[in-house]
Amino acid sequence: MRIALGVEYDGRAFAGWQTQPHGNTVQDKLNRAIAQIAGRDDMTTAAAGRTDAGVHAAMQVVHFDTDATRPLNAWVRGVNALLPAEIAVVWAREVGDEFHARFSAFSRSYSYFLLTSAVRPCLLAGRTGWFHQPLDADAMRAAAAHLLGRHDFSSFRAAECQAKSPIKDLQRLDIHADGGLIRFDLTADAFLHHMVRNIVGALVYVGKGALAADDMRRLLAARDRTAAPPTFMPDGLFLTGVGYPETFDLPSRVEPSRLVLWR
Repeated sequence: MRIALGVEYDGRAFAGWQTQPHGNTVQDKLNRAIAQIAGRDDMTTAAAGRTDAGVHAAMQVVHFDTDATRPLNAWVRGVNALLPAEIAVVWAREVGDEFHARFSAFSRSYSYFLLTSAVRPCLLAGRTGWFHQPLDADAMRAAAAHLLGRHDFSSFRAAECQAKSPIKDLQRLDIHADGGLIRFDLTADAFLHHMVRNIVGALVYVGKGALAADDMRRLLAARDRTAAPPTFMPDGLFLTGVGYPETFDLPSRVEPSRLVLWR
């Protein structure tokens, strides 16, 4: 039997999603909790995508295989009772063996929340990025338009990225501004390692006037990570959705406007 789960987590407490020898990752905590409910020691999950240390998820999708017969509620409430407060399973569905949390997905969506303020945030610390001065949202929107579509995103790819190809289809890059809070909403077929944080970092340079909107064309054409601005902090990054074919009948995304950070 294959079970799919929707999972949310606060990434500040963990060394990312991917399992590590020290055991302090989201996957490690989730595997152990599922194993206790399944009555086995060797449960392993597969996820729609890996998130880095400090990155959050409002809709991570995972799957695992089990021969344990349990009501779906056990994979939600039962697993949650064994998880730390920073991780929660929000739904469970039985799926066919053809479903794979990673390989069945045709899109991923992320939102990045950025606070522009003269002083660093306290109550929102770890859940928003921060920049110390106002940013020109219109200039950033003009720059974002150059990134839409299918491109080689090598200039926005971490050196340690293991993706086979740097070519990705960025289908959405919307920028919403509400007072001092800016939200970047991105959807692509897949993302490279640090791609969202690198794009946000470049857009911040445009917003503060260090780059022009048209410079996004130059950065794309360079296909060189060293040509682009530094990687932005992970704090404000949330995985908000994973797209699957309708035949799987799975929840697809959490609207960023529903997150408590957004007024």
